Amino acid sequence: MSKRVIITGGTGLIGRALSASLSMDNHQVIVLSRHPEDSPTLPKGVQLTGWDARTAGGWGNLADGADAVVNLAGAPLNRWWTPRYKRTIRESRVNAGRAVVEAVEQAASKPGVVIQASGIGRYGPRGDETVTKETGPGSGFLGQTALAWEASTAPVEDLGVRRAIIRSGVALSTDGGALPLMMLPFRFFLGGPLGSGDQWFPWIHIEDEVRAIRFLIQNPAAKGPFNMTAPNLVTNAEFSRRLADAMDRPAFFRVPAFAIRLTLGEMSTVVLHGQRALPEKLLSLGFNFCFPELREALNSLIE
Repeated sequence: MSKRVIITGGTGLIGRALSASLSMDNHQVIVLSRHPEDSPTLPKGVQLTGWDARTAGGWGNLADGADAVVNLAGAPLNRWWTPRYKRTIRESRVNAGRAVVEAVEQAASKPGVVIQASGIGRYGPRGDETVTKETGPGSGFLGQTALAWEASTAPVEDLGVRRAIIRSGVALSTDGGALPLMMLPFRFFLGGPLGSGDQWFPWIHIEDEVRAIRFLIQNPAAKGPFNMTAPNLVTNAEFSRRLADAMDRPAFFRVPAFAIRLTLGEMSTVVLHGQRALPEKLLSLGFNFCFPELREALNSLIE
């Protein structure tokens, strides 16, 4: 049966892949964008609608009777984190969540589910600790921002709407995101681990990310937080070796932590501190990964 799915932040990497997957299966997909005139080309049949990312004005009626609202909206993290931009990162996420709540409140026929985006950074640096959905939030900027992001749509539960939270790791895709940037030094035979290389790298293949989101939309038992990571995680050093193998390149050039901090500033915490976050709840509901192992995931993406 065809579903109507609204995706906020649908022009990003995960949103584009999710839109393409749903559209291919003849579902009605509505992508909300602050600047629809500047948005990248979306799959055929996907409806692009403008919004201000703060209110339900101009689009809230679309939530009436929708099967799902997938809230992925938020300013990108891959910029220098000045105090002003950190406010933008947080406010863009919280304001978008409040807009979703407003739309749900106005809907006579409530959406079937709200899928709320978040990130593994919510847990903060954890060393070798195994991180599950019960693990508390980190005290740093990412942890506290993710906490507010998740809370922004919590009121829909009081309206009787099921809500699932996706705490995503690094989605591997050659169409955008982190992987093309990580591949760049390897292309010039300059690749290697970042910092100590001992930090865990919480990865997931983009295909499994999309399949998991669709699984949560369809499964009425899917409520609360889910770690969106592959079941077999690796350290940054192991990821570098596997990426080098896939690209037929060496992985000799370790990038020291101080150089990363000088280059990225506070954003360096994203790559220097990892989380061993496992998808135990996703697996317990019966989700099967197409790419549980990193070698096969990278080989499927890199020719």
